[in-house]
Amino acid sequence: MKRQLINPPSTQAMYDRLHFSQATRAGDLIWVSGQVGVDPTTLKPADGMETQARLAFEGVKAVLEAAGAGLADIVELTTFHTDLRGDMPEFSRVKDEYLPDRYPSWTAVGVTQLALPELLVEIRVVAAAGSGDD
Repeated sequence: MKRQLINPPSTQAMYDRLHFSQATRAGDLIWVSGQVGVDPTTLKPADGMETQARLAFEGVKAVLEAAGAGLADIVELTTFHTDLRGDMPEFSRVKDEYLPDRYPSWTAVGVTQLALPELLVEIRVVAAAGSGDD
């Protein structure tokens, strides 16, 4: 089984500068690196949990599509929150829009900080390509 690095064209500079892939695929399994709520036009963290969560899920979606999979293929979700209890209701509403059924395994972790001080949430997933097909 060959390992494939997944880096959509819009993330190539990050790969070159920070030396990590947005995802790694081996066979049907895809490990997506943590995605955060950074506005793609300004490259700055968005305001508020809802907007950051949407941007992070859009990042997950784009990386999975580049790897030949989709949101329905997510089998494990891990989220990191700087205010786990306070932001969970708002985060969960957004999560349920992106993952409306066939819920994956999910671990939510409270952390004291993320890569940038303004970040509120980081999302990483493991997906099995084709597993979400009916």
